[in-house]
Amino acid sequence: MRLIVLSLLLSAVSTAPLMAAEPVPSTQAAPLVIGETFTLASKALGETRRINVYRPQPWGLAPKAPLPVLYMPDGGIGEDFLHVAGLVQVLTANFSMRPFLLVGIENTERRRDMTGPSSDPQDQKIAPRIGGSAAYRAFLRDELMPQVRQRYPTTDERALIGESLAGLFVVETLLQEPTLFNSYIALDPSLWWNKGALLAAASKQLPTVAKAGPRVFLASSGQPELAQGTAQLATLLQRASPSLLVKYQPLPEETHATIYHPAALQALRTLFPAPAPEQP
Repeated sequence: MRLIVLSLLLSAVSTAPLMAAEPVPSTQAAPLVIGETFTLASKALGETRRINVYRPQPWGLAPKAPLPVLYMPDGGIGEDFLHVAGLVQVLTANFSMRPFLLVGIENTERRRDMTGPSSDPQDQKIAPRIGGSAAYRAFLRDELMPQVRQRYPTTDERALIGESLAGLFVVETLLQEPTLFNSYIALDPSLWWNKGALLAAASKQLPTVAKAGPRVFLASSGQPELAQGTAQLATLLQRASPSLLVKYQPLPEETHATIYHPAALQALRTLFPAPAPEQP
């Protein structure tokens, strides 16, 4: 009898680890959603474009409150949209900037859309098609902006941010159509394009820019050619109208590859400061 009881006890002990090792069912992973995305068929560009949208929700902001809009080329999920959305989120949460609706445009042919025409053979080699900035600007003005106003509660305030070739597009839009946006942020803009023709002709367009009165934030990395052109543009804008809010921020410790995030942080705080929160 004792042998039978001992055998049963040993059997129970030997099977206990096996029972405990059975896997525990895990909950199914769900998508992590930070905003919305939609597509827009563009006649100006002759293609369908994907648009990504992030709306911050800091404490005290009504869910349906109209917001100003910050438009950004290079706005794909695999491009610059996520880190700029993160800046908007944290800066609105800690009352460092006013809440903005962030609208990112995903690229298809970036070098076509961000550049104006060029007679420089070296520029013509960078992509199969270049010089499409006017069509891209028409897409923003005539197709995307009306669609954003239709889909979301917005104010009439608009801003544009871009880096490198997208910074070139920001500067070109500032000079050629300064009333399209209220604020322009150009980070390490590629003003070397077309042998610097945009910068060389800027003085002729400055009276119109001064009359429009936009706010401008320029930043440059430690790359000498880019820093020189950006500083020259800042000087021209400040001389054209001292009353304009023109901020130039050199960041020589940054490279062309690292400038976007730290420069955008300073730009958003500078151009869109939030009023101090009410004390309880």
